Amino acid sequence: MKLYIVGTPIGNLGDMSPRAVQTLQHCDFIAAEDTRVTARLLHHFGIATPMVSYHEHNARTSGAAILQRLQGGKVAALVTDAGMPAISDPGQQLIDACHQAGIPVESVPGPTAFATALALSGMPSGRFTFEGFLSTTKRNRREHLAALANETRTMIFYEAPHKLPHTLRDLAEHFGDRPLAIVRELTKLHEQVIRSTCAQAALDYPEATLKGEIVLVLAGAEPVKPETLSLDQAVALARDYADKGATLPEAAKRAARESGCRRNEIYAQLTKEY
Repeated sequence: MKLYIVGTPIGNLGDMSPRAVQTLQHCDFIAAEDTRVTARLLHHFGIATPMVSYHEHNARTSGAAILQRLQGGKVAALVTDAGMPAISDPGQQLIDACHQAGIPVESVPGPTAFATALALSGMPSGRFTFEGFLSTTKRNRREHLAALANETRTMIFYEAPHKLPHTLRDLAEHFGDRPLAIVRELTKLHEQVIRSTCAQAALDYPEATLKGEIVLVLAGAEPVKPETLSLDQAVALARDYADKGATLPEAAKRAARESGCRRNEIYAQLTKEY
């Protein structure tokens, strides 16, 4: 009784790990997003394990059936068309249900498009946020992008090629000349990184001329620097803290942190008054 979450190649079949092949060979059945796509993968590696369909449109009914088989002692592998299940792909509901039912869940990691694109883009990667696919509803898209106006982390989006021009126009409207990388066809023959800006990309690609799976990597906003106070204002702030019971060193330290002025200068002025 166990569910394996198996990552599959995002383009190049050479990225399939030996452990992933072994897991798919030895489990009782495979839950696949699209059995036709997974059939080609299984054929390539000579795997004959039976499959069941599990995707966003049948997640409730198929998930219940899969859960029942797992509770009966079977071992299953969950795969999607490419990459890791549950990352902008089906799987989260089934994985959650297994945890709640006490069924062991084990990962067999594989390629993930957003992490690969971020590394390949050359954009800041110390902190980032994965935003997945933008909504197809105009209002929801605008609300989503508006909420990211002051996001300082690098942002990563997935997009379908036929929707890209519309998305680039939306990004240009909300982020202007913010740096943007368009990463497409990851691990495939025509892998490409286009480094541009939101505004320029919208001008360069007004039609759906870029093909293949696309990841957009958007630079975060510049951090808002705290307003710097004058020394007199900082001393007044420290005086207020001291009057409320803080020691002079603590008052000077807090005022320095909030004003941008040097603590020792604030302290020197403060001690002349007390």
